[in-house]
Amino acid sequence: MNLQQLRKIMVFYGRFTPSYTQIGYRARSLLWRNPKADFSGQHWVVTGASGGLGRFIALEAARLGATVTAVARSQAKLDQVVADGRAQGHQRIDTALCDFSLQTDTQRLVRDLAARGRPIDVLVNNVGLLNHAHVITAEGREHSYTTNLLSHYVLTEGLIRAGAFRKERPLVINMTSGGGYNVALSTRALNTLDPKKFNGTLAYGWHKRAQMVLNQHWRDTYGPKGFTFYVMHPGWADTDGVKTSLPRFREVLKSVLRDARSGTDTALWLAAVRPPQREEESVWFDRKQRAAHVYPHTRTSKDTPQTLVAYLDADVARVADAG
Repeated sequence: MNLQQLRKIMVFYGRFTPSYTQIGYRARSLLWRNPKADFSGQHWVVTGASGGLGRFIALEAARLGATVTAVARSQAKLDQVVADGRAQGHQRIDTALCDFSLQTDTQRLVRDLAARGRPIDVLVNNVGLLNHAHVITAEGREHSYTTNLLSHYVLTEGLIRAGAFRKERPLVINMTSGGGYNVALSTRALNTLDPKKFNGTLAYGWHKRAQMVLNQHWRDTYGPKGFTFYVMHPGWADTDGVKTSLPRFREVLKSVLRDARSGTDTALWLAAVRPPQREEESVWFDRKQRAAHVYPHTRTSKDTPQTLVAYLDADVARVADAG
């Protein structure tokens, strides 16, 4: 590691550690009023619900009265979520299987959820991962791109077009990451097929930046139709994904990383309060709408929300829907 790299690392941790860890959460929460949340009568769909932040959101939404469909690719892990919910006295959690690295399976999930005939009040697009290994799926895509971004697009657009949301106050919460702050929007970088050009950390950042931009597109497109879209990031939380993908990061900061409750607080608060938003692109963090850019270089891009959506539409069209 040279001196310039060391300086960048020190500046990065010095700037974000006080804010993104449990330190920032505890300091800010001293000034909050905590509304009494009641999700009774609501149906939530939570992706990536078998562990980490998704699991906590599913259990907490059920505790607060919602009926929850927990979605992940492991039935055994989902069964444990259901069992844990019942042990806590929550009987309103059911499950759905989906491999979000495959477009065709996400499309199958859309059909299955629509066929159940239970209108969706809240969709939480939480599933995501950081892959250091370069993996190509059976559909010919880089694994983390499909999981982190394309599946969110296919699921959300599919459910809207299928009329699967409740007509009154439908809500979508997109769980992003501060990792997206480091890069500008780049459709060219989303689906890296050449293993020599693949960097898992950078790929994750590009996916999360695109997720922020996609949320703004959805706000502009579906807001006039009654939908509310929020994109938020949880700060630096101590999840299984962090343990696996960022072991050195966790080793250094594990004493101050956020737990599941502080990492999901803003998502649950947004669902309970439904605060108004400024029109410009932004990200919610610790119950406040914040700028979508923290570095000047990420504001300039050859891509736009329109080119991002066109890219995703063209990519979806390349893979025939099995249904």
